[in-house]
Amino acid sequence: MKLSQEQIQAASHLQGPALTLAIPGAGKTTILLHRIINLLKYGVEPNKILTITFSKAQSLDIAKRFDLLYPNSKIKPEFSTIHSFCYKILLLYSKIRGKTFKLIEEKPSAKYRLILNLYFEINKINLSEDSLEKIINKISYFKNSMIDPKDSKTKIPGFIEIYEKYENYKEKNNLIDFDDMIIYALKILKSDNYLLRKIRSKYEYIQLDEGQDTSISQFELIDLISSPKHNLFIVADDDQSIYAFRGANPQYLLHLKDKYQNLKFYYLSNNYRSSKNIVSASNLFISKNKNRYNKKISTHNEYKNPVNIIKVSTNSEQYEFIYENLLQNKNQTHAVIYRNNLSSLSLVEYLERKNVKFNIRGSKLKFFSHFIVQDILNIISFSQDQKNIDTFSKIYYKIKGYISKKHLDFIKNNSGTNIFKTLLEYPGLNEFYKNNIFELASDFNKLKRLNIHQQIEFVFYNLNYNKYLRDVANKFNYNYEELKEFYYQLKFIAKLEKSLESLLGRLSHLEYLISTKSYANSNLSISTIHSVKGLEYDCVYVIDLTDDIIPGTNSDKDFDEYQEQRRLFYVAMTRARENLYLMYPKTFNGTPKPMSSFLEEISNM
Repeated sequence: MKLSQEQIQAASHLQGPALTLAIPGAGKTTILLHRIINLLKYGVEPNKILTITFSKAQSLDIAKRFDLLYPNSKIKPEFSTIHSFCYKILLLYSKIRGKTFKLIEEKPSAKYRLILNLYFEINKINLSEDSLEKIINKISYFKNSMIDPKDSKTKIPGFIEIYEKYENYKEKNNLIDFDDMIIYALKILKSDNYLLRKIRSKYEYIQLDEGQDTSISQFELIDLISSPKHNLFIVADDDQSIYAFRGANPQYLLHLKDKYQNLKFYYLSNNYRSSKNIVSASNLFISKNKNRYNKKISTHNEYKNPVNIIKVSTNSEQYEFIYENLLQNKNQTHAVIYRNNLSSLSLVEYLERKNVKFNIRGSKLKFFSHFIVQDILNIISFSQDQKNIDTFSKIYYKIKGYISKKHLDFIKNNSGTNIFKTLLEYPGLNEFYKNNIFELASDFNKLKRLNIHQQIEFVFYNLNYNKYLRDVANKFNYNYEELKEFYYQLKFIAKLEKSLESLLGRLSHLEYLISTKSYANSNLSISTIHSVKGLEYDCVYVIDLTDDIIPGTNSDKDFDEYQEQRRLFYVAMTRARENLYLMYPKTFNGTPKPMSSFLEEISNM
């Protein structure tokens, strides 16, 4: 492969610290590989070179590409993720000092179960799966950022107590988690000079890929082992830093010159991926961020199709547009990209009904066991069996009727053929309660006669489940509109179903599709923005571009968060080679929504 002058200069750097700022589509992996070859020609032993990547997939890919470029090398450089590298340090420490470490994640459910139990112990309410994920991410954020949770605010109820009990449990049981690998490795190297010298002598040249996704703790460790020579070669793009929720912080890149006085800068400013239209629009867009390196972004590619802003009436019309485009461009690769995992559900429902094969990337969808979905299904199920006390016990306080725990205990002790008839026999029941029970019984009989699509709406509005949801949102600082999306998605899937049984079958099928399906011969991928980073496609469709999704309702109040959301949008734009479709549904999940302010900016360029 013939390198450009920019690439040759970067790959020729041998000694001392360097930062290579590589824009999207600039060929950063190529630079890392060619620099390794230059180091080998310079006389560096292969096993003295360590390349740290962001993900295991990247590590395997770059190792495979090295084998193709340098097939006769018997001793190979090391390619590793930061976590894998730190785990090796812990194993070495265990071998030398006799201290053992056991990962809590070795049993996949152990960490989740522990946090679920702690949350219930402290807040007296069960935790939903998506909220569990937020707590795990928040724990990870504080550790990677090396911040004491007591010095920061979080909206998660009882978080500090959960965090402290979680840490105490691990310490008591000699356990560490995934994020502890970096923290413990850093502590060990700082306190054990013998081990630090051993690591430093083993790796004299260190390369860091995707440097913008490195956290403070990770960079401190890399800086420590590269010292004192600091033969550290960082490839990064501060404009693509999108993992703040994990503790990634591009600020260290912006101040790298303060740390390394002899730092050399290299710029890979040519985009080999995208058309001039896409490069120009994305460059103008990201340049509005304040805290960033200014870059002269260019491309030798031709002007092709303009960036398309597609305004439609509803979510479904987005899918129809994409489907028609797929039919017309079967020989191209396509990607549908979204901000939130939940957006994938109705999209998968639509595509599967159309018999379209697709690959899903990075799906962590917490829908099928979510409490809202289970509540609505349980309420509908109870309408079909109104003597089922177990189901009624799960729902009685989530619907209208003002039924209390005392009423429930009476029903349990006086079971009959119908719970409402039993409840009317409660001693001393006043007229207010009798009227409520009559009305509730009537509503459940109405519910029983509706089709499944109508039943879901009836539960939400007529049985006042929406009011319960608002109370939950207010009590636990959830976003009501985000919670309501689960209701909308369930109703969307039920549209073509006839009964509760057929809906349950459909949900089971969709769950299987999302968790397991991958078609090697499919030219369509669907993915969150985070999971599509580093990839490219002929046609990219970025969907659900309402203002409360991206940049988000509160991001304009937080300067750093707003910049992060702009970077996220920029990453989505720069996945496209030739055709970029930015899609805005005027009515999102049944509610009118304003267009993303980012989309407004682009439309005015």
